[in-house]
Amino acid sequence: MEYGLIGEKLGHSFSKTIHEKLASYIYEICELKPNELDSFFKEKSFKSINVTIPYKETVIKYLDELDESAKLVGAVNTIVNNDGHLIGYNTDYLGLNYLVKKLGLNLENKKVLILGAGGASKACYAVCKMNGASQILKSDFNHLDGVISFDEISDHLDVDFIFNATPVGMYPKNDGKLIDLDKFSNLVGFIDCIYNPLSTNLVLDARSLNIPSMGGLYMLVAQAYFAVEFFLRKKLDISLIDKIYKELVKEKDNIVLIGMPSCGKSTIGELLSKKLKKQYVDIDLLIEEKINSSIKDYIDKNGEDSFRNIEEEVVKDISKLNNQIISCGGGVIKRKININNLKQNGKIYFIDRSLELLTPTATRPLSNDLNKLKKLYEERYPIYLDDSDYHIDNNQEIEDAVNKIIEVYKNENPSY
Repeated sequence: MEYGLIGEKLGHSFSKTIHEKLASYIYEICELKPNELDSFFKEKSFKSINVTIPYKETVIKYLDELDESAKLVGAVNTIVNNDGHLIGYNTDYLGLNYLVKKLGLNLENKKVLILGAGGASKACYAVCKMNGASQILKSDFNHLDGVISFDEISDHLDVDFIFNATPVGMYPKNDGKLIDLDKFSNLVGFIDCIYNPLSTNLVLDARSLNIPSMGGLYMLVAQAYFAVEFFLRKKLDISLIDKIYKELVKEKDNIVLIGMPSCGKSTIGELLSKKLKKQYVDIDLLIEEKINSSIKDYIDKNGEDSFRNIEEEVVKDISKLNNQIISCGGGVIKRKININNLKQNGKIYFIDRSLELLTPTATRPLSNDLNKLKKLYEERYPIYLDDSDYHIDNNQEIEDAVNKIIEVYKNENPSY
């Protein structure tokens, strides 16, 4: 391996994609167990590598020199092999600091809470300190010196900024969440170091509260940019950070279609899949595969609530994947948790078709006659509007709606 990433569990990593967009070398992913580190660093058979959980502090003992960024943080995520002389850097610090500036967050004289006390939290602490924060609190599961417990956070609800540097909420356990942001009355900024999912529950909560926030993907791209500069020993064009971040979002982003039964979601989804080269997924078809029955027969036999439980399970699982076109059943919006899960890796498009153009269908037990259809329309329409990121009119040709979604998708400003 000449260039790559070492860590213990790396199945979720985006680093290979990012580095190979930034540079022409091959970037390898190398999972190492703790008992393999000694031999790996004894051989030194690499030019430059990145280091991730849980080795950002452990690797320091193998290094010959620490850059100022690594000294400042007390952790290393980038190592350059200079003819056998190993130099450690911390580009997490550089990437996070760049993100703070990008968001326009002013930490000077502010009170900050950092969730976590590991290597990533050290980068957060260094950034806060260098940007003049007046009080920096760390909170963790373990009772460490200078670290408050999560229970003690309730004594500090006046913090101005919060950083999540824990893995809580990270793929595949996307539903994790440590705190309720609505309890923090002074909160004016939130950053989550997690990049998979694109938006954690905490990022989504911050966004719903109109608090400036960002997930860890931008930071990941920025830290990789600075790492590549160390790898190649040359300066790169800083605009590459924004360019690659936007490209990566487009590659990972899901397009989620919601709307009434017979509004055209399936047809639109299949056309989008072909045009955008994303996989098409129909939630209702996945449910029928799971229950080995038609939805109508299942609801007739087991009731709607039982069906919604299965729908929730299927939505939760499919929402963890990337680069999909997801067509949802008309009632997916009946449970807010479905929308929350779908927004972790996607944007939601409401396919709006007028009531008079909708068609009752015998296979849809909740809308199999005009009266039921009208009642559902009146109940659900405001929810569709409220839950969606984009409102797409589908009262003309189906291609018009498809082209409108593609236009929005290609021109939107990523906000993960």
